[in-house]
Amino acid sequence: MRQRTLGRQGLTVSEIGYGAMGIHLAYGPGDEQEGIATIRRAHELGVTFFDTAELYGWGENEKTVGRAVKDFRDEIVIATKFGFTRDFGYDSRPEHIREVVDNSLRYLGVDQIDVLYQHRVDPNVPIEDVAGTVREFVDAGKVKYFGLSEAGAQTIRRAHAVLPVSVLQTEYSLFERDAEQLFPTLDELGIGFVAYSPLGRGFLTGSAKPADEYDASDMRRTDPRWQPGNYERNLAAVRRLTELAKGKGATVSQLALAWLLTRGEQVVPIPGTRSLARVEENTTAAGLELSPEDLATIDEILPTGGFGARYAGGRTPTWV
Repeated sequence: MRQRTLGRQGLTVSEIGYGAMGIHLAYGPGDEQEGIATIRRAHELGVTFFDTAELYGWGENEKTVGRAVKDFRDEIVIATKFGFTRDFGYDSRPEHIREVVDNSLRYLGVDQIDVLYQHRVDPNVPIEDVAGTVREFVDAGKVKYFGLSEAGAQTIRRAHAVLPVSVLQTEYSLFERDAEQLFPTLDELGIGFVAYSPLGRGFLTGSAKPADEYDASDMRRTDPRWQPGNYERNLAAVRRLTELAKGKGATVSQLALAWLLTRGEQVVPIPGTRSLARVEENTTAAGLELSPEDLATIDEILPTGGFGARYAGGRTPTWV
């Protein structure tokens, strides 16, 4: 698989990565051994970028990723995150960052975290203090690159002035395009972009079903995109995208990932899956070429994104 460079500090990763969240969080019951097998298959297929976080199982996801990659750890980039509390509040106080990083190093079984993200901006802690604390770990050789997640232009600039930011991670897909407003700032500062939920939390796989058919622990039961009215409109759009993909000998998932790869050389999606077949499908998307006519058709089907808010109850992060 081809490689892409994210930011100006030297972070180089496969053009399609792997997001491990779903093994432990938000998508119904998972199986650790299945997750490990999927991660290892992704590596065999050329994936070198693996994403986890403290939040995903409070260490259990990091342990799973660490076990899965231990035999090829030196060949890959591991990203993890700090900044949440167990009640889903925010805590980026320096002492909490230090605690989380020490735990993550132990859970992952590594001496260095390749990419360390602030998972969400903490309104109670100046971003300069956050960046300064991460710098301590960079200087100590325990962290290589600094990243932010769901941050706005002002925060990015302030953090970057203290410690160069290599990458911003934010939801981005055919269903969610708001992040495009941040691209000029990222281009100016030389910061890469990692797209999470690049398949619209599974809606862009062609396997979406009504909200009440998902497990009680699955976030899609309450996701606005799956609610009556939005669900039908999103389903109709995906059917049209599926027909376009079929004409190119591809699946709608591959079409959605290939579209993201056309957004710029600084963009890398990290689809997550617990399926060996799906990880093979996702990685193959790197070879799918989209013509100007294809892109125009996609824009006609979904000109500004999908139907429905990102989160229920107004929990969408506010960029500052």
